[in-house]
Amino acid sequence: MTTPAPLLLHVYATFKVGGPQMRFAQLANHFGPRYRHRIIAMDGETGAMARLAPEIDARVLDVPIRHGETLGNLKTFRALLRELHPDLLVTSNWGSIEWAMANLDGRVRHVHMEDGFGPEEANRQLPRRVWTRRIVLRRSTIILPSMTLYGIARNIWRLPERHLHHIPNGVDCARFGGGPDRQFAAAKGIMDGDEPVIGTVAALRAEKNLSRLLDAVAEVARLRPVRLAIVGDGAEMPKLKARAAELGIGDRVIFTGSCGEPERLLPSFSVFALSSDTEQMPLSILEAMACGLPIAATDVGDVRNMVSDENRAYVVRRDAPSLAKAILGLLDNPLQARAAGRANALRAAEVFEQSLMFAAYRKLFDGKRGQPATDDTDDVRRSSVSRQ
Repeated sequence: MTTPAPLLLHVYATFKVGGPQMRFAQLANHFGPRYRHRIIAMDGETGAMARLAPEIDARVLDVPIRHGETLGNLKTFRALLRELHPDLLVTSNWGSIEWAMANLDGRVRHVHMEDGFGPEEANRQLPRRVWTRRIVLRRSTIILPSMTLYGIARNIWRLPERHLHHIPNGVDCARFGGGPDRQFAAAKGIMDGDEPVIGTVAALRAEKNLSRLLDAVAEVARLRPVRLAIVGDGAEMPKLKARAAELGIGDRVIFTGSCGEPERLLPSFSVFALSSDTEQMPLSILEAMACGLPIAATDVGDVRNMVSDENRAYVVRRDAPSLAKAILGLLDNPLQARAAGRANALRAAEVFEQSLMFAAYRKLFDGKRGQPATDDTDDVRRSSVSRQ
């Protein structure tokens, strides 16, 4: 009789397309039949399912969730954990913390993945959440993609360091290392002119602060002709279109909507820009690096340490004038921009190639109850840190 593959129960605040969801798709598609996956989206949004390969054993579970009724939810969640009896519970960020609370007795081996914070925690940690994490996650295995988050988990949440694992996000360098798909980019409106294209890939949410990028591009456009491509979708779209029109650059901004193949658009950009208020280790930066792009970005999370030495001067304060200056610096110095792009591609291949991430996650997913990680996983983690 064949033993079924381990069952992993993944809980997300939302399963719309975003960084954590795209990393899950990366992992699930790579591991294939090694695991079975059941997914819970607390808000019922499941758009990221489309990014999974058809052969992956992954299903969404419909679990009744009553907002603001923690005790009732905990009873429901505990009952499902007993019924489903997964080999591993994988929770993601604060939005899934009630599932960690439901598993406080440790009945299911638990991995918690922390990728960063929403606007409410962009500048400071909320005491109630700090104490909740400190209590609820004290026996869990914690995965942290950035050293910024690692320091917060160790020094502010005061979680046991033996349970903390720094696993940088990984990128498929071969996938993102090709040239531009001109026909595809033209269909999206990106190849319509000769001006340099500033581009970004982001969910259109408040913490991405794409209004700041629009303000920065408006400053740049006063000095030289440029266009801006915003690749992504979300609730901020109407507001951003209105802001672009207000700034007088509506005809210079291309909103492509969501794109499942960003590697077909990124090589068409002259500069990749990130304007977020809060990030930790954004996948979009890794993808831009793998494409060999120079990057102008706000100084958030680990971004400064992610990019190459040659690119670091263009990671700047979180304001539109600084971001505009960084973009102009790259556009006005093409030799320097090309050197930064080449160095970014080399760094992506040497430090962030996805095989390192796959090895570390496999060790943690395969671990035994009561063992937060294997020695081999710690070796992978230490290696990934030392190479940064």
